[in-house]
Amino acid sequence: MSSDETDWSAQLRPETLAIRSGIHRTQEQEHSEAIFPTSSFVFGSAEEAAERFAGRAPGNIYARFTNPTVRTFEERLAALEGAEACVATASGMAACMTAFMGLLKAGDHIVASRSIFGTTLQLLSTILSRFGVETTYVPLADLDAWKAAIRPETRLLFLETPSNPLTEIGDLKALADLAHAHDAWLVVDNCFCTPALQQPLKFGADLVLHSATKYLDGQGRTLGGAVCGSNALLNNGPRNFVRTAGPSLSPFNAWVQLKGLETLALRMEKHCQNAQQIAEWLAARPEVERVYFPGLNSHPQQALAAQQQSRPGAILSFDLKGGQDAAWRFVNGLRLLSLTANLGDTKTTITHPASTTHSRVSPEVRAAAGLGDGLLRISVGLEHVDDLQDDLHRGFAAATITT
Repeated sequence: MSSDETDWSAQLRPETLAIRSGIHRTQEQEHSEAIFPTSSFVFGSAEEAAERFAGRAPGNIYARFTNPTVRTFEERLAALEGAEACVATASGMAACMTAFMGLLKAGDHIVASRSIFGTTLQLLSTILSRFGVETTYVPLADLDAWKAAIRPETRLLFLETPSNPLTEIGDLKALADLAHAHDAWLVVDNCFCTPALQQPLKFGADLVLHSATKYLDGQGRTLGGAVCGSNALLNNGPRNFVRTAGPSLSPFNAWVQLKGLETLALRMEKHCQNAQQIAEWLAARPEVERVYFPGLNSHPQQALAAQQQSRPGAILSFDLKGGQDAAWRFVNGLRLLSLTANLGDTKTTITHPASTTHSRVSPEVRAAAGLGDGLLRISVGLEHVDDLQDDLHRGFAAATITT
């Protein structure tokens, strides 16, 4: 790409980058991106093969870590996040593992928000701990707790913002400044917002993680993940971890997620509109104790969310009066909403975190994180809001039935 082309593309807006960035057409001049379902690539000579394996010449080597379709996805997502580069992975959890294992070693320490996805919590507590990496958990919004938890061996601060499932907001700039003051990295899971709503690198984050399974795909079709950041940091370990350990994104999944990125901005706008209406409606229901959603005036960090995010997102949770029994009756009474732990789908989904996504977390830890037995999480989709409310009415009716 010439310097003129580089300057020109740098002026493109996110909606255009989501459609036009990362395209490298073959000699066939296809308009839609090509899929390269191959495990290996042919070299023109022994010398060329040696140069590529040594890293002295660019080009494809083996599809575990070099594939044109995957590379297009990486370049497009990096452009949207405002990152120099991206490493794609087989799933969101593979992205977490790639970041942690790629950067850390035995004896290192992590400070993490206690308000993170249950499986991420398990990864940190039961797997990384076996390799000598210790994690201290702190309340997401308590900056003093983050400061107090840092040790001389702390190498990484990790959070989701908004958090799963209570939509707490972490102060990205403050945490980035804190991390860098102690020679540590700030790693942010941006799954709930996507780059359409939030770009953590602009606030000082060093790496941004994604489960492309969620909004980036947008229709619940494929698994995928990504780690975005500077070339220097990705080359410091994460890229080699994917090359060596092999948590690779498949070319087909990369192609599907590329198509998802093209409509990301449009979908997120509608997701957020629907979620705002549902959150306000739920907040007025007598059966509901509290609604957790950054777009509500009742959210304690609404102002911070507005500073960091262009919109409040489309994930909300609410405490239903009556505990687990009422919550289970509620979900069993629904006809339209999908009872599934996935999120970020065009179809609205609902889950009971205490018995699903956070079921492997001890009751004591769940209680400390504010995850009650009556909590339900909704990922608001693209259906008509009236139809969603009609179905939620069925849930409330079922929850109030006594036996």
